[in-house]
Amino acid sequence: MHHYHKWLRSFYAVAFTGGFTSAARYLSIGQPTVSEQVRALEQRFDVELFYRSGSQLELSSAGKRLYEITKPLFDLEEEAVHLLESFKQRKSGLLRIGGVSPPIAMDLVFKLGQNNPDLELKTYFSSASEVLEKLYDFEVDVALLAHPKSDPSLHTQLYQRYPVVAVVPEQHAWCAQSRVSVEQLRDEPVVLREKGSRTRQIMEEGCEQHQISMNCVMELNSREAIVHAIRKGMGIGFVSAPEYVDIPGTRLITFEHHPFFIDYYLCCLELRKDRPLINDLFMDLESTH
Repeated sequence: MHHYHKWLRSFYAVAFTGGFTSAARYLSIGQPTVSEQVRALEQRFDVELFYRSGSQLELSSAGKRLYEITKPLFDLEEEAVHLLESFKQRKSGLLRIGGVSPPIAMDLVFKLGQNNPDLELKTYFSSASEVLEKLYDFEVDVALLAHPKSDPSLHTQLYQRYPVVAVVPEQHAWCAQSRVSVEQLRDEPVVLREKGSRTRQIMEEGCEQHQISMNCVMELNSREAIVHAIRKGMGIGFVSAPEYVDIPGTRLITFEHHPFFIDYYLCCLELRKDRPLINDLFMDLESTH
């Protein structure tokens, strides 16, 4: 089976880099060796993995399917080598963190950096679906998500619960109050994120429980756009408390008794939860709760 690993490694390198010469540089071996090993793999299983036309190289349908399988395999191998090379002490190495909320994820990154100066940290921010895709593809190690889906392949743990607050223009009548009631949301023009946003879902479900119908006057797909709409007086918006930035022209308003809150969860793949760096992170989180 050892030769299969070498053949598959050469195939992966060619698919990953886009050519035999670049694959040879990537693997630090001769280009003829790469070509020979890929050819041996194709001949052994009587399959065409690449379409070759002059200098052009393209994955066949079989090659695309094989690449999907070998990518996580060699990503893990590369991670293992990186870990072994840089593992001077327990909490060193590389940890890749994905998140839907930069302020909340950066709070975690700051704490990790303070406690583990030898730990290399990389971050990725996007929508929940895209962060999850990165997690499934082994491109991030852990993810901070507001509402992870129920999936046996995921290991999740509550990270933090935060109240949801309102953001209003500075001339809004609520600015004269220290707190507002849920009832005051009735008929108030609001600007919301797109459907699928966890904050929007929480506000809609909470208002429904209080028999209040929100008056959505605008739907926008970015926090920045919503802040600009609020500053222009087009409506009010909502964020979790740590996400509020004191931007001129806006004010943060707290609800009485914190009726709306959002939970953030730390997630990793179940099959990777016992990896040293990932396991340490979850253990540290558990000890603080």
